[in-house]
Amino acid sequence: MTHELSDAELLRYHRQILLPSWDIAAQQKLRAATVLVLGLGGLGCPVAQYLAAAGVGRLILLDDDRVDISNLQRQPLHGEADVGRLKVESAAASLKALNPLVEIVTVAARADAALLARWMPEVAVVADCCDNFSTRDLINASAWAAQVPVVSAAAIAWQGQLSVFDARDAKSPCYRCLYPDSLDAEQTCNDVGVMASTVAVMGSLQANEILKLIAGVGSNLCGKLLLWDGHQANMRTLRIPRDVACPVCSST
Repeated sequence: MTHELSDAELLRYHRQILLPSWDIAAQQKLRAATVLVLGLGGLGCPVAQYLAAAGVGRLILLDDDRVDISNLQRQPLHGEADVGRLKVESAAASLKALNPLVEIVTVAARADAALLARWMPEVAVVADCCDNFSTRDLINASAWAAQVPVVSAAAIAWQGQLSVFDARDAKSPCYRCLYPDSLDAEQTCNDVGVMASTVAVMGSLQANEILKLIAGVGSNLCGKLLLWDGHQANMRTLRIPRDVACPVCSST
């Protein structure tokens, strides 16, 4: 199925279409793609914002949380007037104002196996913007079963990490390879805080990986873990080996 770009789209996305590695064909791939954004908090806001701005065809926003005043420091899709409102509704309104050409689907629910199985077949990439390991494990298993790549980011204090887990790649590790045991007892942003710019940086990097995956351009972080330290202005990348005994991906 072709997704021809209108004159309005060619004008709107002109600056990125000019890039040697991002032409009209890449923009058409983006226009045809659906991305599932799980979590509309500190990471999900910049991810959804830049995917919408760049011209993704369809965004599925999944979150059951409501806007709290403490969210406003780092979640720019929500404003003070949105306090108490469902995050998916607030985010959808902001995204439609930003780019009315993007189709927005809202799912005000907590992710579970049945819900993920419902949406996975429709998406090109999953943006894992969650804040707990149990949900990330669930996303990983569901995406691996559906052969859908996951771009997963995390942020706390001044630090963040990012990786791509792609079941279509025979050499790719999965999230469980990186974290074989539940770490939900570890500290969270509620315990130690998070700088507003940390989630902005990590969410933007996450969106960048998603755009490249959809268009098939550049290199990505599959099999690698990017570590970012905003306090020390440091970034480094580590290799993630595939666990041959992993209960999720070892049989594929």
